[in-house]
Amino acid sequence: MTIKPRRLLLAAAFAVLSACSAQVRPLSGAALPSADEAFLDDLSRRSFSYFTEQSDPGTGLVLDRARADGSQMDEGHRYVASSASTGFGLTAYCIAAERGWLPRAEAAARAQRVLEFFANKAAHERGWFYHWLDSRTGERVWNSEISSIDTALLMGGVLSAKQCFSGYPEIGALSGKIYSRLDFRWMLNGDPGILSHGWKPESGFLKSRWDTHAEAMLLYLLGLGSPSAPLPPASWLAWARPVVEYKGLKYISGAPPLFIHQYSHAWVDFRNTSDGGTDWFKNSVLATQANRAMCLDLAARFPGYGPELWGITASDGRSGYFAWGGPPATPEIDGTVVPCAPGGSLMLAPDLALPALKAMRAYGGGKVYGRYGFADAFNPTTDWVNPDVIGIDVGITLLSAENLRSGAVWRWFMANAEIKNGMRAAGIKPARPVPAK
Repeated sequence: MTIKPRRLLLAAAFAVLSACSAQVRPLSGAALPSADEAFLDDLSRRSFSYFTEQSDPGTGLVLDRARADGSQMDEGHRYVASSASTGFGLTAYCIAAERGWLPRAEAAARAQRVLEFFANKAAHERGWFYHWLDSRTGERVWNSEISSIDTALLMGGVLSAKQCFSGYPEIGALSGKIYSRLDFRWMLNGDPGILSHGWKPESGFLKSRWDTHAEAMLLYLLGLGSPSAPLPPASWLAWARPVVEYKGLKYISGAPPLFIHQYSHAWVDFRNTSDGGTDWFKNSVLATQANRAMCLDLAARFPGYGPELWGITASDGRSGYFAWGGPPATPEIDGTVVPCAPGGSLMLAPDLALPALKAMRAYGGGKVYGRYGFADAFNPTTDWVNPDVIGIDVGITLLSAENLRSGAVWRWFMANAEIKNGMRAAGIKPARPVPAK
């Protein structure tokens, strides 16, 4: 099976977000029912075990994917790690320390091992890291690119660990070294504000740029807050904000997969903020609602979809890896359900995501729920179940669940002064007073 990288060619188009009357239910801060809390605790513990069992004991690098039952992958994938999976892993160690799944000292030691590797040993270009690496050595794998977005997802974990383990000075120093070394101006490749997707030593910068709404909001905020080579404030307004409308739901969306509405939110707390009138939290809630509505409409063709079996985002399918999603529905959709679609929206729309995940846990007597939580994908119309899990998909589910349960990841990441500076440079302001806790 060919595994395609999660890279999307985004078309540039400008639009203005319209006012929307759809009902949105942001997090209220109220305690979850005990049954929901128990389910999320079990799912989160299983998800966390991926990052301990599927990381190299020497480098700390986290594998890109693994078998859902924990058995060994084929030779071609057995030692392939990703920078992005490792960023989720660093954040997972913070969650484990907070919840007592690991002694804090052990979790901090694991995080420090990763940070030492990226600070002092990993190959980089102007501070930017390769997408895929050999988990044992950190060497480049699959002729992959120096990736701006995968480095940004790694930074989510780097800066979360800095705050979570603030009592460990070496972690703070290593985190600062890794972040401050990033040359954001170099990644512009001559453009006044739009960042490149990446760079290869053989051919230079990739042609694709982050010129449309995507998961790169995190990347731009990191750049705007950079302590050493900050992006110009105009960068935030330079990328397009096309509007999608589906069944009365209007929201900004630059590409079909739902994950583009989740990854930045895993670390950046957009609640109760306004970006020139755009509420990014509400925008991602609407995208989640639209994704579910689309699946219900597709049930006429694929009867496995239903009110509690829904969710399409980039994932494995029976014949390969697809950047599918919508609305509008991408043509490759074949009835596959992707658990990390509702999983990544737990922090956004728990009223829709929780029932879906509980139904998936029960599906087929539990055959899609195992050692690391959910299999990456399954097809209830054909009864296919993916034998693999993917690190970033396990990771977004874990982080989203934690933000729903405690808001801890948001708290750690937003405590960094550089991120506050980035939000300020972007013009993102409080929309209304945040209620006292």
